[in-house]
Amino acid sequence: MGKKGPMPTYKTVDDYIAHQPQEVQQVLEELRAIIKEAAPEVVEILNYKIPCFSFIPNAKRDQQIMIAGYAKFVGFYPFPTTIEKFSEALKEFKKGKGSVQFPLDKPLPKDLIKEMVQYRRKELLNDGI
Repeated sequence: MGKKGPMPTYKTVDDYIAHQPQEVQQVLEELRAIIKEAAPEVVEILNYKIPCFSFIPNAKRDQQIMIAGYAKFVGFYPFPTTIEKFSEALKEFKKGKGSVQFPLDKPLPKDLIKEMVQYRRKELLNDGI
């Protein structure tokens, strides 16, 4: 969030979200709800001090979907294969190899996020893609 010094350590996903600015909290909560709607069985954990959603018990970082709050956007980290698969649909957003930035001042693309979560779930659980 642009603060200097070490990143705080949070105890839970709720704790992480509660320590973000109000506008960021709202978008993180919405993104969290979309992820849980798309995959109700996900388990929330903190990894690398940010909220993560795991489909597999004791999953490694590359088997999780992560989210994080920043000053002007929320980061969504579904994995490079998911970003590649949905690259055309994500063309209006700033992307990295395995991430996408959703600006705070625009509505989240709920249906697209749900599709991405379900795609990654199938990919991880080998449910067929």
